Amino acid sequence: MKLTPEIRQITMQWVKEYSIQFSIPKPRTLLTTREVLDMPRRVTAGRRTSAYKYYGVAYLKHGTVFINIRKMPDMEKLKETVIHELAHLRFPYLSHGERFDAIVRRALSGEVFAPYRRRAPKYVRRARRRHLVP
Repeated sequence: MKLTPEIRQITMQWVKEYSIQFSIPKPRTLLTTREVLDMPRRVTAGRRTSAYKYYGVAYLKHGTVFINIRKMPDMEKLKETVIHELAHLRFPYLSHGERFDAIVRRALSGEVFAPYRRRAPKYVRRARRRHLVP
């Protein structure tokens, strides 16, 4: 697919809508490999020169996603990729698999997710179970 102003606008609108649905701040969104290479190396480390191979890449530490418009066969795959990459930002502890795919399907069906909360350390959870800590 070619990156036109209309496709850029639609993609950015989906990023905005689905980031609200995932209860995450709107990420910095890159749509071309040139934009990836123009970013500082510390931001795109690990998937800098190989990003062109993928439909999308999430740079978790910096709240940035790359959606490779040129690889998209159609608008439906573009929408799925936007949701997939935003799911990586919302669920950083999950990698690809059945649970992750289920989350993407739930997001496609319109489910709204609660904001991410880090779990308490294990020793705190144990203490709470023993009623030592209120």
